[in-house]
Amino acid sequence: MKRNVWPDKGAFKNHVLGWAIRLGVRVRSLTVRPMTRKWASCSTSGTLSFNSELLEIDRKVADYVIVHELLHFSVPNHGKLWKSLMRAYLGNYEKAEEWLRDHGARQAHAASPPSALSPRKTSR
Repeated sequence: MKRNVWPDKGAFKNHVLGWAIRLGVRVRSLTVRPMTRKWASCSTSGTLSFNSELLEIDRKVADYVIVHELLHFSVPNHGKLWKSLMRAYLGNYEKAEEWLRDHGARQAHAASPPSALSPRKTSR
């Protein structure tokens, strides 16, 4: 069975931009490139960079990284508000967080994603 991954960078970028619209975030620059130590990064100027390995892992796990970074445009830390928003958009986001921590970059595409992850639908 084929895993639920993106066919190319363009599809991934479109998905990120869809999340940005949903979260009310203005993205100035969006890149997908190899990153050796991080899954993603963002800057206050609206620049987003994502590890190209995200294209090879399950979308539900990659959504955690996408939403995580986009929320930092309005919530710069990982405090109560950020956690509440993560839960509102993704439900049990901690499973994806744990999977990513356990399967760092460069080894993630070989592992299975958490099966219990399913994003919540919101009206936002």
